[in-house]
This record gives sequence, structure tokens and C-alpha cells, in this order.
Amino acid sequence: MKKWYSLLLAMMLIIGVLAGCSEKQDQGKENKSAAGEKQTEQAAFPVTIKDALGDKVVIEKKPERIVSLIPSNTEIVYALGLGKEVVGVSDFDNYPEDVTKKAKVGGQEINVEKIISLKPNLVLAHESAANIEKTALQQLRDAGIKVLVVKNADHFEQVYDTIDMIGKATGETGKVPVMIKGMKDKLAAIQAKAKEIKDKKKVLIEVSPAPEIYTAGKNTFMDEMLAMINADNIAKDQKGWVKIDEEAMVKRNPDVIVTTYGYYVKNPITKVLNQKGWENVNAIKNKQVVDVNSDIMNRPGPRIVEGVENLAKAIYPEVFK
Repeated sequence: MKKWYSLLLAMMLIIGVLAGCSEKQDQGKENKSAAGEKQTEQAAFPVTIKDALGDKVVIEKKPERIVSLIPSNTEIVYALGLGKEVVGVSDFDNYPEDVTKKAKVGGQEINVEKIISLKPNLVLAHESAANIEKTALQQLRDAGIKVLVVKNADHFEQVYDTIDMIGKATGETGKVPVMIKGMKDKLAAIQAKAKEIKDKKKVLIEVSPAPEIYTAGKNTFMDEMLAMINADNIAKDQKGWVKIDEEAMVKRNPDVIVTTYGYYVKNPITKVLNQKGWENVNAIKNKQVVDVNSDIMNRPGPRIVEGVENLAKAIYPEVFK
């Protein structure tokens, strides 16, 4: 906290004395205020959080060294302004750019020895990999490291819960409401614009290419996103991530095909346009095939609203310019 004093120069001695007294009083108030803030910060810890496994994790003090085992957790930590505290990330982390400077601790199999060597106060694991990493996570706990298994998020409200959980674990609860409000406000603006759409388009999302095309059915972020922007997911009668029946999807005749694997597969649009048996599909005939960034679309973190916007621009470019 900066201290601002009004110093009067070349005044009568009595005025100087009074000013000096006033200054001491102000300084005393500021010192008390600073002490109060410090006490408030300290009062946030220890904090007890029930994680995705139902375990009550007690975090004694604000973590100064954090290891994140999944990109979505990492992005949330950075959005909370804790990039400097991150000392290790997964092999899959690629955002923000600063993560390229961080130690890599493994992908599907985490490197326990590496994590322990980084001396973290907190390891942010994830429910989606908790069973695979069960033994490794227990080894970290046995080494005296706090491990918080963050809940899996399948819907936007659960994303907000995830951000709230990580905010509590890192002592940044004050930033959480602002972040979530910003996300909700932007999402509301996108949805308001989507109401202007009169001709609803039928959409197929390809999350993996031919010959085994997988798509997003209900209970996925992508299905929820399509509903938000007033588009029709032609695979909404399916559940989760499913391998499509090509003949059935051709009959449903999507107006737009969205691919999400352009980062990993070269020329995804050309690949789709040349899919055999799809020649009479509207999306192919009209060349309405677009690729969007899968990381932004899939990761349950602060950028997921940006994913909705990108999808809207891809499907309705005339509305979302």
C-alpha cells in the first residue's frame, strides 16, 4: 500500500508540528490497515477442500510452488496470476507460452521423482486421470506433498466450480468472482447475438479424422456450445464421444462440418472435402468445412468462452463478424 502524505514546506513552526503529529496518526492507521490485511490473508489458511475423490485436503498455507498435471488446471492457475508459482506442468501443456519454460513432469504417466525434486507445496491432479495415476499420486502424498484432485467438468457451471476450487486452494478467492463474471458476461453477449439467427444450421463436429471419425454427442462441451449459438448438433442423440455411423450422418446431411484436429493433422479441411461417400452432403458441396482450435474448445478453463465465440464465427460468420 502506498503512503501519501501532504507535506507543507516553509510554514510556521506550529503548523509543522501539527502536520508532523497528523502524519504520525495517519501512519499509525495505515500500519494497522496493513496488519489487518495481512491477518485477513493469513486467515484464509489453513483451508480444507473436498476434492473429486471425496478426500478432505488440508492446505496449511498459500502454495508457493505448484505442479499442474493437466492443461486446464494450468490455464486456471495462470489466469489467477500465479504463473511464477508454477514449477512443473504436463507434457501436454502449451498455453500460455510461459509454460514452455516450465519443467515437464510427464503425460499419461507422471514422473514422480521429477515432481518430488521440484519440491511443490501443491500438486493439482485431475479426476479424469485419477485412476491411471492412483499409485503415483499416493507416492506424492507419502512424500508429504499436498495433492488436490480437481473435479472433471462436463458443463459450463462445473467449469466455474473448478475455478472456484483452484482459487481456494491457491489463496486467490478474491479473483474468482471477477473471472467468472467476465466469462458469464461474454457468454451472455454471444448468446444474445445468436438469437438473431433465423436459419438454424445442422452441424457435425469431427474430433478425429477418417477412417474412424469420432464426434461429440450430448453431455459434452461441444454439444452445449452448439446449443448456445443456436446450431443443431446432428449427433445430439448420441452420448459423449462416439464413433459415427458415416452412412447415418450422410443421411442427416449437415450444413457445416467442424473439425477440431487441425493442430495435429495436416490439411484437415481438404481431408474432409475428399471423404468418400460424402460428395452430396451440403457441407461438402458448399465447402462449409472449418477447423477450430480444439484446446480452446475442450479445456474446461477461462478460455472456454473464447471457444464458443470461435465456434460461432466458424458456423455463422455473417452474424459473428
